[in-house]
Amino acid sequence: MTGPTTACVRGRTAVVPSHVPFVDQIAARWLEQAGHDAQACGNGLILLPSRRAARALTEAFVRQVDGRPILLPRIAPIAALDEASLALSGCSALDLPPAVDPVRRLATLTLLVMQAGRAFGDVQGVDQAWPLARALADLMDEAEWAECDLCERLPHAAEGDFAQHWHQTLKFLSIVTSVWPAWLAEQGVMNPVARQTGLLHAQAARWMETPPPAGYPIWAAGFSDAVPSTIAMLRAVMSLPDGLLVLPGVDMDCDDEVWQRLPPDHPQAGTAHMLAELGIERTCMEQWDTLTDGGEASSPVSRASLLARALLPAHALERWRAPDAPVAADGLSVLRSADQQEEAAAIAMVLRQVLEQPGRRAALVTPDRALAGRVATELVRWGVIADDSAGESLLTVPQTAFLRLIVQAVDGGLSPVALLSVIKHPLAACGLSPGNCRASARQLERLVLRGPAPPPGIAGLRRALARAADDPHGALADAPDAPEEINAFLTRLETAFGPLLALPGSTLVPVSVLLAALVETAQALAATDTTDGADRLWAGEEGNALGQHMSAMLAWCDVLPDARLGALDGLLASSLAGMTVQGRRAVRGREGTAVHPRVFIWGLLEARLQTADTIVLGGLVETVWPPATDPGPWMSRPMRTRVGLPSPEWAIGQAAHDFVSCACAAPDVVLSLAARRQGAPTVPARWLVRLDAYLAGHGHSLPAHPALRWLDSLDRPDGAAVPVAPPRPRPAVGLRPRSLSVTEIETWMRDPYAIYARRILRLRPLADLEELADAADYGQIVHAALDRWFRAHPADWPHDGAARMRDVFADVLREAALRPALAAWWAPRLDRIATWCAQAEETRRATGGPRTVLTELAGKMRLEDLPAGPFTLRGRADRIDLHGDGGLSLFDYKTGTLPTRRSVMEGWQSQLVLEAAMIECGGFPPPVAGTVAELVYWRLTGGHVPAQVLDVARGAELAELIAGCRKGLRDLVTAYDNPDQPYLSHPFPGEEPRFADYAHLARVAEWSAAREENGG
Repeated sequence: MTGPTTACVRGRTAVVPSHVPFVDQIAARWLEQAGHDAQACGNGLILLPSRRAARALTEAFVRQVDGRPILLPRIAPIAALDEASLALSGCSALDLPPAVDPVRRLATLTLLVMQAGRAFGDVQGVDQAWPLARALADLMDEAEWAECDLCERLPHAAEGDFAQHWHQTLKFLSIVTSVWPAWLAEQGVMNPVARQTGLLHAQAARWMETPPPAGYPIWAAGFSDAVPSTIAMLRAVMSLPDGLLVLPGVDMDCDDEVWQRLPPDHPQAGTAHMLAELGIERTCMEQWDTLTDGGEASSPVSRASLLARALLPAHALERWRAPDAPVAADGLSVLRSADQQEEAAAIAMVLRQVLEQPGRRAALVTPDRALAGRVATELVRWGVIADDSAGESLLTVPQTAFLRLIVQAVDGGLSPVALLSVIKHPLAACGLSPGNCRASARQLERLVLRGPAPPPGIAGLRRALARAADDPHGALADAPDAPEEINAFLTRLETAFGPLLALPGSTLVPVSVLLAALVETAQALAATDTTDGADRLWAGEEGNALGQHMSAMLAWCDVLPDARLGALDGLLASSLAGMTVQGRRAVRGREGTAVHPRVFIWGLLEARLQTADTIVLGGLVETVWPPATDPGPWMSRPMRTRVGLPSPEWAIGQAAHDFVSCACAAPDVVLSLAARRQGAPTVPARWLVRLDAYLAGHGHSLPAHPALRWLDSLDRPDGAAVPVAPPRPRPAVGLRPRSLSVTEIETWMRDPYAIYARRILRLRPLADLEELADAADYGQIVHAALDRWFRAHPADWPHDGAARMRDVFADVLREAALRPALAAWWAPRLDRIATWCAQAEETRRATGGPRTVLTELAGKMRLEDLPAGPFTLRGRADRIDLHGDGGLSLFDYKTGTLPTRRSVMEGWQSQLVLEAAMIECGGFPPPVAGTVAELVYWRLTGGHVPAQVLDVARGAELAELIAGCRKGLRDLVTAYDNPDQPYLSHPFPGEEPRFADYAHLARVAEWSAAREENGG
């Protein structure tokens, strides 16, 4: 690492040690050189590496003067230097063309990527090509920051066996080496980075040629690495009469031999490279290690020495054994969590504990935005809203989500899940008040959208509404006004979605037309009865930023090839990737709660030059912090080196510098990592492994932070955990049902609580959205087919009965409109059922079978003389056979599990027996009357064995069973007419219902586990 030699002149360069608060030291020294004169202090310029650092320095000045009025110098991030000063000097840099609009650049590059892809036989959509265009733009930006000429160097990047493959890649990269430069020249614009570097070089040249007048100090502070244009600026600053370069945390104790051979992934590698380029010897740098009046060290002096020794490069590890090796780790602790969620909760505990001490500040530093979000959520537990300086991704703000949901809904034919995601969104109103829109959405969902998915589009929703309104037992039966209200809401939706619905769904449309239709639809959906949709959709910082982006997309995306509507979702996601906004959602919490002034969440860039009282370094695992060493999609590591681009290891070195700087930025620092991330084991960060190994070699270790113990205590109840007792509701007798169906009697016996929840609390389980056909639908098809057949042939049997019965089953299956794969799966099974039923009927009729077959008959039985009044039993028989001798046969079709004879005889499955009792009590309409001679279950599965038959009982045994069942029903009703009788949940272990819709409401899983542990 060599560069121009600068004379060793003290006063031109200074270093602030790691244990000294950097921005406070800068502010104090500036005030000192200004003689603490409030007016003189405002004379000069301080350049910093980032906007966040500039804000931190401003706050440091306020602290130094203790709130007294003062004129501040101009404090600016180096990238924010404008052209005003250049204009005053007539600098030639103003002749630079303007920078190309970022969206215009990516849209044009996307077109070029698609054209190149077609030339290679790879046809891509707009949404797929945009990320590649961004990757090309990133490559150009990186090369321009490094001042690397891709046109000259790319052809020579590959050697040997890779040259032929690289030749193919080079054809594609001709976009950036020839096509794009020609386009820029034709349009009279420049790449943004190229223009920025040009301005920096121009400013540096102006200062070199015409320095500011004496007495106008210019300082450059806080730089730890620099690209060529920044180095030119720093060199110019150092050449000024009152110029000064102040660097943070330079390792002044590192041996020259080690310093000259630092690998790129070392924490000091970037600084060493920058000093070499500037020709600065460390011995020439003044050390600003004196604390300001009343100031405190940001960390123990020994900590920087400890970290520097532990992180020595491999060729210098013998220095670990030196007798003066530092081992003091005062203020450092480690937090090793099981997973990301535990890590987030523990970090939140650390930050919250700091707030117990007045005036103390706490910060989380992490590059992991997922971890940052989890910690912020955990802090809300205590009503603490952290100041998250990274802002929020524009891709995740509500307005963006709303736009993407609209695209997904229309592209999916307004399917229930996608549609509800739109109309339940907080921005949706459809010309109503938001509350009324939510109510209409819930009504549409509950009464129409639950269950099997309706046909696509608004027309499909109207057909589903009509079908639901015609169902006498459906949810709309109890809501006579609902169909009209829902239809009116559908009309509003049809109008709002109109711009997108009017587009041809399967054909290509100009992207600008798609975007315009999306914006129009979103504004129509967002409009309320009092506020225009645009005013709601684009309100606030988030809406304003998204609105500007959409305006740019509308202005520049007309160059893109035509696309289908479905591509919009991916296009929005790709175009917004990496964009952030510091909006109102980021600076206030729930119900407008302000952010806490002493809790911060910083990314690595935001954390540079910052200090706090306690800092947690979170996500210290490989591929997170440090990041994965990815050379990018275009070139390997050796190829990047030959081209002149920095290797990925330089990014590791910068991450290492951030780690060391942050570890020295607070008296108390917690190093945090999780053993598992997204379900997979993690590897601890290399610096933490090094530190552990170094300390272990000297018989020391980092202490474990107690946050995990606090967390365990926080969620552990005092004393032994006591599970909830089973529910025992005892509603008033007047509220208890006086009429139940035969199927509900079995539920009443096995799970009385379910009857309480359904019939008294009136709670109904909701069907799933877009419910797929299941065993219940299979059973309905079998029942419907047999009902249709026997209604057509109650007494006769055609000679081709088997074939015609199979046709009936096929017709019913076709009318069910199942998804094709399921219909194809069920068809042969139904065919086997039809064949078996036909054979069974022919056998029965050949041996004196029924005179008449009746199906799907409704009946009821009224029980009198009960304590709380009459009770009515209702039921519907699958099939009743009337015989010539006056006897009757009662059938029940099962497509699932066949009941056992024991369960029927003991009354646990009494549906068929109760129907027999209803027949003998005259509960069915004529001609059903007489004595039941047999009870028969048909299990119709259509499998390898198509059916099974269970003949429960006949003769005297059957008569006794029916009489006993009738008495059991009376006893059951009588028991529940007692106001002290509770509706228990699952009172008989081993006899629980197969389907327990209310088990979660009764908390069965909690108390039943305790019952099992106690042997109950």
